[in-house]
Amino acid sequence: MLTIGEFSKICGVSTKTLRYYAEVGLIHPEVINPESGYRYYSIRQLKTMLFINRLKSYHFSLDEIKTMLEWEADQSDEKLASALQRKACDLQQQIEAYTYTLNQLRKDTDRLHSGIPIMAYLEGIEVQLVETGPMNLLCTRQWMKGEDYAAGYGLFFSKLYEKIAKDKLTLLGTPMTIYHSPEFNPSGNDTEFAVPVKEIVTGTRDFPGGLCARSVLKGSYAGMPSVLARLREWVEHEGFEVIRSPYDIYVTDPMQTADPEDNVTEVYFPVRKK
Repeated sequence: MLTIGEFSKICGVSTKTLRYYAEVGLIHPEVINPESGYRYYSIRQLKTMLFINRLKSYHFSLDEIKTMLEWEADQSDEKLASALQRKACDLQQQIEAYTYTLNQLRKDTDRLHSGIPIMAYLEGIEVQLVETGPMNLLCTRQWMKGEDYAAGYGLFFSKLYEKIAKDKLTLLGTPMTIYHSPEFNPSGNDTEFAVPVKEIVTGTRDFPGGLCARSVLKGSYAGMPSVLARLREWVEHEGFEVIRSPYDIYVTDPMQTADPEDNVTEVYFPVRKK
């Protein structure tokens, strides 16, 4: 048996943390002396504590770790593998976001050293007035949280493409997303995933064409707010008003692009003259 101090020293976890873990039911001492209150851990619990430490290093919450300990005890390797894979995707997205932020920070620093205001880059975002044609869209409409979008792209577009293949539909364009919510809501937003097809079948709808202000985002979707802001500024300055939900058309498949900087996304604001 190991005293709580010995156990703490070996595992690199403070005794205060070990007591808290016992309170929340994560790992209990093997023995508690009823007279002195001293806590003792068994040698076999070292493995459990190291497992907890490993999961913590992967940024799992204590509640998640508690569940994963149960899976480990039940030898539910598939559940553990699935959880680890999801976490790996989350961390990869965070890495890409930090990489984008770091690159932007360096660019802003270089601009300032050159006497260029940080926000001057907005003027370099080109906006065009275009006339779009009507489309027949195979679509699915979902309530999506911000953190769900990355997974949603793959999940919902995959289902649409499965139906296209199954029903032998004729593909007429690249996938698109239509944003119906009038404002951003952290709890979820009304989002439509769609693919243009020729045939009119169950699950398709008419999508009207018309006048649009269009811009192009090249690179990570972290740059999308800048493109949206520039579009909205242009619409106001040129005397137009937005009349329908904005939408994106993916020139490159976001699920197939290895480097986020290779993404190309067209952004449309349907408009009319005031």
